[in-house]
Amino acid sequence: MYTTDLSEEQVSALRVNKDRLAKDLHYSCQWGAGIRWGDGSTDTGMQRLALSDEDKKVRDWFIETTTNLKCRVTVDEMGNIFAVRPGRRKDVPATFIGSHLDTQPTGGRYDGILGVLSGIETLKVMEEMGLETEGGVGVVNWTNEEGARFPVSMVSSGVWAECIPLERAHGLKEVPTVASLSTAASAPETMKSALEKIKYLGPVPCSYKETPMAAHFELHIEQGPHLVSAGQRVGVVTAVQAYRWYHIDVIGRDTHTGTTAFQHRADALFASARMMVRAREVADSHGCLASVGIIEAKPGSINTVPGLVSFSFDIRAPETELVTIVEADLRKEFDLIAAEEGKGIGKPCRVEWRLDFDSPAVKFHQDCIECVQQSAEAVVADANVPDSKSLVRTIMSGAGHDSVFTSKRVPTSMIFIPCKDGLSHHPEEFSTAEDCATGASVVLQAVVRYDRKRFA
Repeated sequence: MYTTDLSEEQVSALRVNKDRLAKDLHYSCQWGAGIRWGDGSTDTGMQRLALSDEDKKVRDWFIETTTNLKCRVTVDEMGNIFAVRPGRRKDVPATFIGSHLDTQPTGGRYDGILGVLSGIETLKVMEEMGLETEGGVGVVNWTNEEGARFPVSMVSSGVWAECIPLERAHGLKEVPTVASLSTAASAPETMKSALEKIKYLGPVPCSYKETPMAAHFELHIEQGPHLVSAGQRVGVVTAVQAYRWYHIDVIGRDTHTGTTAFQHRADALFASARMMVRAREVADSHGCLASVGIIEAKPGSINTVPGLVSFSFDIRAPETELVTIVEADLRKEFDLIAAEEGKGIGKPCRVEWRLDFDSPAVKFHQDCIECVQQSAEAVVADANVPDSKSLVRTIMSGAGHDSVFTSKRVPTSMIFIPCKDGLSHHPEEFSTAEDCATGASVVLQAVVRYDRKRFA
């Protein structure tokens, strides 16, 4: 039976197997299990850094599983894995469900992982039902979405979209602070050497032209409090806020802590601390966010005033223009703070900025949004409430996802489900099996609806 033969009632009745989805998800988390937070067998977080040995094992499992579902599997030169269940028409690109299997160093079991597993579950339901699509249906595992080991998030979907040069991506070096978690190498690995090491440097060029898509759908936990606080079950994601990552150096002067009075210091760490406080105040005044995640002070001696401090800096805002405004304000503020520290000795601190990553605000495709909205309303109709549609909300993503880059080349949208306390990037990250199945059922229906829409 082809999807185009299904009635609206039949499409609205499509559901995934909740127990099988939960079993497969937790089975895949045996590779890279992290910090234990409870007594249950699945009460651990995840530590599965991109291109680690654990990542290789779950990739092998992904290929074996999708091959058994009659998929054609290809691996590109960024290690992205594309598994396609063929459709009736062989001359058109597949509609994809995508996310990632890598995690933060102290991450959880749902961020990214659920999105990939929902794709596998969609294929299993289609196979059980003998359901054939007009175009193919694919699942993609994107490499190093987190940017935790190699410090550019969504880097491989960025290369696929031809927004990030392959040479830059292959040359990225792993973050020293997490290198010991992923490799025993004496020197930090590059993405290319890590791909080669686990044998996932694929032969296929990494490009949307080489591996085209008809559309990209991504299921994800919200990673925030809106759905869970409102008691809602599905977020229809219409946009992703803008963000930029920077590397900032504050240069002062090393000196002895016991013999140098405050007025004679050019303390790079003290100046940096003031900058971080001011960054939060300025960002908040514009309705934006600013965060520091990595700090390194040198020379790193207890009795030496630091002469050099480097820190990562993240600015986020609903609109790209607001990021630009906050950056401009903070460049002035940081210069003023630096000039004040060390002025007593005539050698004030100075600040140097380097832009590492720029992700403008993204608005998703209306056709995909409509497919998600219709599917979400159909799935939550099972709820025993007077107005089930109130369980669905439109929402903007505060975090970046691979869908940011796919949206630059193909119609794209996302689906959010609640996570406990809005917590993510943490071992206790959790979504119920019911919520996971709800989200996966929305993905299943949305892919079917898009296939029907394509060939109507």
